[in-house]
Amino acid sequence: MKVPPFRLERYFAEHEFNAPFLLCCSDCESLTVKELLALEPGAMEGLQDLWLGYTESQGGAALRQRIAGLYNTISPEDILVHAGAEEAIFNFMNVTLERGDHVIVHAPCYQSLSDVAASIGCQVTEWKASRERDWELDLDVLRKNLKPHTKAVIINCPHNPTGYLMDRETFQELVRLSREHGFIIFSDEVYRGLEYLESDRLPALCDVDERGVSLGVMSKSFGLAGLRIGWIATRNADLRRKMAAFKDYTTICSSAPSEYLATVALKHADFLISRNLRIIGGNLQLLDAFFERNGTLFRWVPPKAGPLAFPGLSDAVNVEAFCRDVLQKAGVLLLPGTIFGKEYNHFRIGFGRANLPECIEKFEDYLNRYRPRG
Repeated sequence: MKVPPFRLERYFAEHEFNAPFLLCCSDCESLTVKELLALEPGAMEGLQDLWLGYTESQGGAALRQRIAGLYNTISPEDILVHAGAEEAIFNFMNVTLERGDHVIVHAPCYQSLSDVAASIGCQVTEWKASRERDWELDLDVLRKNLKPHTKAVIINCPHNPTGYLMDRETFQELVRLSREHGFIIFSDEVYRGLEYLESDRLPALCDVDERGVSLGVMSKSFGLAGLRIGWIATRNADLRRKMAAFKDYTTICSSAPSEYLATVALKHADFLISRNLRIIGGNLQLLDAFFERNGTLFRWVPPKAGPLAFPGLSDAVNVEAFCRDVLQKAGVLLLPGTIFGKEYNHFRIGFGRANLPECIEKFEDYLNRYRPRG
């Protein structure tokens, strides 16, 4: 198995800790350990008394109990904790797929959602969203691409990088097609909870599909990326057992302090998500105004959920050169859309952090001084 370089992660490895103004991050505002422990009486003492031995390979019982509470039909036994979302994606693909299988992937996408399958020897078809449809997925395209050997369909809602949110009717039809054709749905739900209207929130896939898999993580909606705690939730016991066995060859088990801190955080899940929604809401108002002022250069499709959007750039301006120039002259880091595919003359913008007003000020100052022609 050979995987290609992970373009997004290599880009961040080069720039994330050098650029002063990060305007493309995928996570939400984080906390210090002190701030997190202050949410729960006795948590500081509990951390100090924590035994630093191995943890359970499935994830600690207290943590799995808290994770299960995020769902309606899921028990702690239905949870398998991983080191972030990336390990869960890697393990799912390796357990579920074999060379020659067909996989359909919601695109544009986080690279591992497609490239791990391709590295196994699967045929990968992109289920492409288009800007002309406001990044909406077309079920007719999915139906036309289904094959007798389609093993899995990979979706991500709320979506990275576009902020798209699937409507309930499309979601329900996707589940029906899964049952009709026999493919497994892997649902990347790392931004679930960050819908701007709670009424728009989709059910977790694992709650409505007994064979499907929901992916969650502490990094995105909760803003606690440094914990490196993710999980899958599924009532598919056979798949879960196989993933647990495969995990013995990856991380085996998680960090005890990370599991403890994640358990504390999930006791206050509503507070953390509400806090990040407030930050996102205020930042989104600033972005709406910014893109209205600069409408001749950018094509803005307002997101429906989450802390990300994927504005387009005038066709006369090359996005890679533009992002490079913004970084060099203003210290503002954008993520060029070509990271997701050569055809995307877009850039990803992240607005889940509290310092977005300062980042946008620096970005607009750059435009006022160096606006590209186009």
